[in-house]
Amino acid sequence: MTRLYQLFRFYINSSIHVALAVVSLALVTGWYFGLNLDKIFVSLLFFGTVSGYNFVKYADVARWHHRSLTPGLRYIQIFSFICGLAFLVCLSYMPIQVWLWGGIFGTLTLLYALPVFSRRRTLRGIKGVKIYIIALVWAGATVILPLVYVQWSFTTEVYLFFAQRLLFVWVLTLPFEIRDLKYDDDRLQTLPQLLGVKGVKWLGSFLLAVMMVMIWLSAGQASNYFLSSVLIGGLTAIGLWKSSREQPAFYAAFWIEGISILWFVLYGLLLGLFA
Repeated sequence: MTRLYQLFRFYINSSIHVALAVVSLALVTGWYFGLNLDKIFVSLLFFGTVSGYNFVKYADVARWHHRSLTPGLRYIQIFSFICGLAFLVCLSYMPIQVWLWGGIFGTLTLLYALPVFSRRRTLRGIKGVKIYIIALVWAGATVILPLVYVQWSFTTEVYLFFAQRLLFVWVLTLPFEIRDLKYDDDRLQTLPQLLGVKGVKWLGSFLLAVMMVMIWLSAGQASNYFLSSVLIGGLTAIGLWKSSREQPAFYAAFWIEGISILWFVLYGLLLGLFA
């Protein structure tokens, strides 16, 4: 294994890629509403995503196999701890509204990993719930938190934008659901288990179409946001239809997750922010 490949695996497995995706979507929200999202808030999202995601992914491993962690997991554990401390520092600068809303989304994240309902049961283990919790937390962190941070009023436009983001994240999660089909317990009743792989792809395509109609009605077809959304929506549809049970190792974790980062780049280019 080459050093470059090791770094790439660490980049993916330590949730840096996910954190950049979350930050990208939050900045897209900021540009759309004309918000001034400073470095402290952006850092809060990044460090909070890394520490939160790694907690969800590795909580069981660290709890039951803490004496036999591989060097890679040890590095991720140390990195997550540092990010957790940085998150707390950034949080100390946040207004009370961010604490309250962030607490809601943080609690959902914790309940996703911790067995608080019974000895072994988490939100992730409740049938049919997993994908909706992920979409709600992502949409909340990338739409609600930025608007709350700048004390933006919750108008009809905000609710429509939140609904659009919810649909986008929901569809973006479907390739992961398809990938996990061979691992998930049948009792979870995930969408691929209920509808089949092709049924999920058609559902995702329909949801993307609904999202595009909503964006067209709210932003207008001549806007830079609509144009970037069309390109990203098309790319998401392609990524969804190309997904399968037997995906390449990092198909979902890198390429699908990276669509959010590409949206940030495309929208920024259309706005002329990178010139």
